[in-house]
Amino acid sequence: MGHDLVPSRQRRNAKSMRRVMTDAELKLWNELRAHRLMEMSFRRQVPIGPYIVDFACSAHRLIVEVDGSQHADAEHLQYDEARSVYLKASGWTILRFWNDDVIRDIDNVCQHIVIEAGLAGAEVPAREPAREAFP
Repeated sequence: MGHDLVPSRQRRNAKSMRRVMTDAELKLWNELRAHRLMEMSFRRQVPIGPYIVDFACSAHRLIVEVDGSQHADAEHLQYDEARSVYLKASGWTILRFWNDDVIRDIDNVCQHIVIEAGLAGAEVPAREPAREAFP
């Protein structure tokens, strides 16, 4: 996923998508960012091959997609299926959640991500206490 492997146009598109997130994407990102979920490292709006995925954890080869209602129509279903075939063939596991599920039940969404990553039952590594900015 290095810069040299991704066309600059696609990189620019991913960057612009990072600036405009849906409410559901923002809610999930607040749970995933900065290793907050079981110390997993997620990136958002990541170019992988010809596609841009919502969230990706390279260490666990895990992609998390947050879909709106437009993904229920026939055209999007075909596109999503072709996309999933490509990503799975590239060694990724794909989890899809509806916007409404993320908004209404973020705890279960996060639990499902942890289970798929194979971390269910694992202890969260202890973090060092934050240092005070001023002594």
